[in-house]
Amino acid sequence: MSYQTLITADQLLDLHRDGNVTIVDCRFSLADPEAGQAEYVAGHLPSAVYAHLNEHLSSPVTAYSGRHPLPNAETFAAQLAAWGIDRSMQVVAYDDSRGAFASRFWWLARWVGLSDVAVLDGGLAGWVNGGRPMVTQAPVPTPTNFAPTVDDSMWITSETLIDKLRASELLLIDARAAERFRGEVEPIDSVAGHVPGAINLPFTGNFAATGEFLPADALRQRFAGVVGSTGDRTVVHMCGSGVTACMNLLAMEHAGLPKSMLYSGSWSEYLRDGSRPVAAGSS
Repeated sequence: MSYQTLITADQLLDLHRDGNVTIVDCRFSLADPEAGQAEYVAGHLPSAVYAHLNEHLSSPVTAYSGRHPLPNAETFAAQLAAWGIDRSMQVVAYDDSRGAFASRFWWLARWVGLSDVAVLDGGLAGWVNGGRPMVTQAPVPTPTNFAPTVDDSMWITSETLIDKLRASELLLIDARAAERFRGEVEPIDSVAGHVPGAINLPFTGNFAATGEFLPADALRQRFAGVVGSTGDRTVVHMCGSGVTACMNLLAMEHAGLPKSMLYSGSWSEYLRDGSRPVAAGSS
């Protein structure tokens, strides 16, 4: 059995015992970029490799990019190969942030051609709370030859986004917190507010109180009312820098609502051009 959206801790443990999985630790802190790797060294899931948001899951920031530009596809595929990943195996990513960074890895892996890639539902806390094993020893992967099959239809540039918004050809869903969307606060980027025409579905609404994603039926209800009214419009997800937006993409995919796109540059790239309009309030 393959997993392409979410996987439970028990399911992952079974796969690990059978030796049929590569695990990727994606822990990261925006406030302390080296904290995630330090935590990985202190203890991680058995055989897990470590993926750093800035070094592995993004390319360097430029004067025209957002805070976390997409990595070069060939470079990312080479890193997957160095971790021993190819299309023959199941890949599972996890973090300690409700899947924020693991979902970014999930999206990137699909972008370069992997299909059997999933996010650990409940993350590190769900694994540890069940008394499952942690280790400190880093694995020594056997490199593979992974040639990417890049699907650039999965994401959209700022220029194309603006053109399609003007033509009413897409529905833009912003995953940031409601107060950031409304322009009341902005703790990270230079300007508060949102892209005119966007709607707000914060990624936090995808979770149960226990920290796991809501059941697929509940996620479908959350998004269907919005997505069902789009007609022929394409659904595009954004956030501050193209990271937490992947959690809404993952939630929709798990709910059986596929084929939405990522605005990879998101709010931090949109603001690079000071002439672009900014909206405030709930709509």
